[in-house]
Amino acid sequence: MRGEAGAPALGGPGHTGARAWLTGLNPAAKLLAALVLALGLVPAVDAVTGGVVLAAVVLVVPFSGIDRRTLLVLGGPFVLMGLSSGAVNYLYGEEGLSGAVGAAVRLLAIALPGLLAAVSSDPTETSDGLVQRLRLPERPAMGVLAALRLIPLLAHQWRTITLARRARGLEAGANPVAVVRLFFGRLFALLVRSIRTGTLLATAMDARAFGTGPRSHARRSRWRAADTLLIAGSVLLLAAAYACSARLGTLVLLFS
Repeated sequence: MRGEAGAPALGGPGHTGARAWLTGLNPAAKLLAALVLALGLVPAVDAVTGGVVLAAVVLVVPFSGIDRRTLLVLGGPFVLMGLSSGAVNYLYGEEGLSGAVGAAVRLLAIALPGLLAAVSSDPTETSDGLVQRLRLPERPAMGVLAALRLIPLLAHQWRTITLARRARGLEAGANPVAVVRLFFGRLFALLVRSIRTGTLLATAMDARAFGTGPRSHARRSRWRAADTLLIAGSVLLLAAAYACSARLGTLVLLFS
């Protein structure tokens, strides 16, 4: 479902045209391309292979239609994960700085394509692509659609919980221990609310006979030549990354 301005309901891409050509591709193709890159980067633990893929994906970001604020909010946790992974490998790994950089870069190169594929796609079109093009069962596809639709609701509930606790005088101030304690308290409250919301949603879907038989589709998921080129481009990008790393003599495989 899209709003009046044609923007996806998730609040990700908000404009169309040449500067947002990624939003026009089939979500199934984007997910397949992200999966190809993720699986292809698993064997390579060096920084060059992941770095080539990461650099290419970063160049695609301006054409994804995702605004900077959304990208920073959603990509921030992955950056922190990459930095923490690199720090752990540097402190306790055997490869030193090169292994730490390789672990951080590989994690970001695996996560960023999936993030772009998810945020640049309309949830309903994603569900249609999963069922019609990837032939996934309808129940998990509807679950994915419901989960994507609930993301803005969970964000609103997080803000509500934060404001409610602030109104009750639950402030951490400059105490870092209190910050962590209050954060996990809000996280638990959000978990409880999400479980209740999920239970009500599941009951409503069962009442509407979801999953009891074959379903029709209001919209057809179209597969274009550009979608095939996207998947082929991801395979070529992987091959170029491995070739570049092998040429420079930096290629390190996971089980070597």
